[in-house]
Amino acid sequence: MGDQPLSIFQVSGRAMSAQLVRMNTTASNLANVGTVSSSADTAYRTIKPVFRTAFDQASGMSTVDVEQVVTAGSEPTKHYDPGNPMADKDGNVWEAAVDETRELVDMMETARNYQNNVEVMQTAKQLIVDTLKLGR
Repeated sequence: MGDQPLSIFQVSGRAMSAQLVRMNTTASNLANVGTVSSSADTAYRTIKPVFRTAFDQASGMSTVDVEQVVTAGSEPTKHYDPGNPMADKDGNVWEAAVDETRELVDMMETARNYQNNVEVMQTAKQLIVDTLKLGR
């Protein structure tokens, strides 16, 4: 991470960026609840970010970044629906196996984590302002 210590603003900023990726993947998952495809290979699969933490020796703080986004969760479910325009030659469609409840819980948790980091930044800013006022 370099010789310069990370500031609390950099640490919180990285955490907020990681939570934003998490929010976007959750939104994508929710947008695909109930979608169907003509094959298991093309059916939507739930995506999740993989986080990587790193310790910054200079500041003594840990940071978090998104290392990658991967598919996760259950396989698509096959349904017999011959009237569906997406049905294969045997009349089957594959529905995305998105756990809507889990995704909504993830969304609420992500929003809370993001807000916590906003509050950390606001507190740090106020402490800096209060410190500067002491020097007047």
